[in-house]
Amino acid sequence: MLEIIIASEEHLPEINRIAHETWPSTFGEILSPKQISYMLEWMYSIDSLKQQITEKGHVFLLAKDETGFLGYASYELHYQGLHKTKIHKIYLLPASQGKGVGAALIAQIGARATQHNDLSLLLNVNRYNKAVGFYEKVGFQIVGSEDIDIGDGFLMQDFIMEKPL
Repeated sequence: MLEIIIASEEHLPEINRIAHETWPSTFGEILSPKQISYMLEWMYSIDSLKQQITEKGHVFLLAKDETGFLGYASYELHYQGLHKTKIHKIYLLPASQGKGVGAALIAQIGARATQHNDLSLLLNVNRYNKAVGFYEKVGFQIVGSEDIDIGDGFLMQDFIMEKPL
């Protein structure tokens, strides 16, 4: 049975572990190993994760079943002062993909957004990530694109996707 919990500080090493297990298969054909390593350190060091929660207002969710943790998501209510919830991260262990876990995490975030009077979900996804099709399947539409300089000569080339609630 799938359970979704709000992550606490004690769960941050688990989020870090899942990120390190999922990113090589998710981005191995899209990004260089050097960029993957840079981004993992930038976004998933324990200090960075703590800062995302305490300073940026991100909420992390963990999905688990009887076998253990399957993946995570993070979101921010009222993104940029709008009635929109931004999904900052959503990653599942490769063996957990295609089993409804991602859809369950998005549904949970959507329910929490609605409880706080947000009207849509937003997310960024690499333009070459096969997850674009998954997001479209669960109701997101591409509403724009952006290139984000993340330092060290690296660029994130993303679609912006939105789903009305």
